[in-house]
Order: sequence, then C-alpha cells, then structure tokens
Amino acid sequence: MRKLYGVTVPMVTPFDEEGRVDVKSLEKLTEYLIDKGIQCLYPAGTTGEMMYLSVEERKVVAETVIQQAAGRAVVYVQAGAWNLEDTKELARHAERTGADGIGVVTPAFFKLTDEELTGFYESVSKSVGVDFPIYLYGIPQCAVNDITPELAGKLADRCPNVVGIKYSVNNMSRIQEFMTLKNGEFSVLCGPDELFAVTCFAGGDGTVSGNANVIPEHYEAVWAAVQAGDTEQAMRLQKKTNILNNILSEKQNIACYKTALKHRGIIAGSGMRAPLIPLDEKREAALIKKLDERHFTEV
Repeated sequence: MRKLYGVTVPMVTPFDEEGRVDVKSLEKLTEYLIDKGIQCLYPAGTTGEMMYLSVEERKVVAETVIQQAAGRAVVYVQAGAWNLEDTKELARHAERTGADGIGVVTPAFFKLTDEELTGFYESVSKSVGVDFPIYLYGIPQCAVNDITPELAGKLADRCPNVVGIKYSVNNMSRIQEFMTLKNGEFSVLCGPDELFAVTCFAGGDGTVSGNANVIPEHYEAVWAAVQAGDTEQAMRLQKKTNILNNILSEKQNIACYKTALKHRGIIAGSGMRAPLIPLDEKREAALIKKLDERHFTEV
C-alpha cells in the first residue's frame, strides 16, 4: 500500500482554447513535477477545479496522470464529487485505472451530521477493494462540512481502507489530534502550506500544496531538510517558501498558478473553467514581475 508522504501536489487542470482538458499540457505538467522530485501527485483536487469538471473529464484527467507517471510517483485521485454515486464511480475508475489510492472530500453545500458523513464514507469505502487506500479530505471553508478527529477515528475503525487525512484548516492542534489515531499509524498531511515543516516535525507525513505546482524546487528543499532532521534549515526554507506563497495566493490562486506555469513553459495556456476566470494581462504581468524579482525558480 503506497501512502501519501512528503510533497503531494494537487495538480492544476490545464484547458485548451476551446475549454477542453489539455491532455498534452497535463502530461507535460506530470513530467515536470516528477523531474523536480515530487513524491506524490493528486489530480482532480480543489486546485484542479474538480467540482467544475464533468465526471468524464475527471476520468480523462486521472487516466492521463496515471499513465504518464507510470509508477514513478505515487498517484492519488481526488474522487469526491457532488453526490455519492458520482463519487463511487470515480473511486472505482481510479482503482481500475491503476491509481495508488484516492482522496475523498466531504460532500458539499448541505450541512451534514456525523451520522450522514459516516454513511457517505462507509459507502465509498465499500465501493472499492479493502486494500485500496482512501484519504479523507477536510476543507470546511469550501465544502461546509468538517471532519473531526472523533469522526476520522470512527471511520478508520469501521473502514480498513481509510488510512489517513488531508486536512486543510490552519489548526495545528487538530492536525496533531489526527496523528494520535490508530495508535499513531493514521497518515496525516496538512493543507496549509505554512505548516508543512512544523507538521512533519510534529510527526505528520507531509503537505498537499497547490503552490508546489509552481515552485516544486522549494518544497523539495524543505522536505530534504526535514528528512535530514535539520530544523534550522527547514524553517529557513519554509520562510522563503511562505513569501512566494503569499505572492501566488494573494487572489485567484489557481489562476496565479496557471499564469506562472505558462511563464515557466509547462502548460500552454492559463484558461480557467467558468465561472472562474483567468488573470487579466495587467495582473499577469504584475504577478510574473513579483515572482521574477524573487528569482522564484531558484532555491
């Protein structure tokens, strides 16, 4: 069972001029991230504009990344969708296509009880093999529903293939609570980029970072310092990464990632799936100027 660890990148979904998934750019992005040493790839996540893609488009994204990675990086597909049946379909597709596992965000929009969330995750768990790993994905600021340590623990006990969580709330005490589940065997990755090094030193497994689409070199440097046990170096690099993240995440962070990736020559265009919109020319120029002034491709 290949779990998530280190730097996991929730990949952007490039689009062509007609608004279709740009398979060639996605293949190039996959290759670029692997070449930069990224441990794990996570297509069709929030950064991949997941809820604005059709089920068929999400299957294309998953197939493209899995086939291009060809076992050279761990690939988990984000399968959470607007409803349970689509989620199970995407989960089964990921398993058939050769993904190492799936992430599953909580259902969105309606506020659900823990009983309802438990039923949802148990159903998804049973739709795939008992040895096919699932990570819970908590991002209540977008999805409304949260995952508490108590709920995660219950799911891990009831569903043997629920092995970890990506938690995208800036709450270090809660992230540490997740680390105590299953006698410390529950895998925990943070969503807030600024908590990457701290989470690892506290016993977590890594981060899932949208910013790492653009500056994978910096994230890999932090990870190398963590692996070496060099706290001073890791925190120094984390501070530098935070500065770049603030530039990339100021507004319309996904559009910023695509603009920067186009600037780096990785994807062909910076189009977004409506109602999201790309940066205008003025903001694109300002973003690239700020990044270049920081020599953002250099660690």
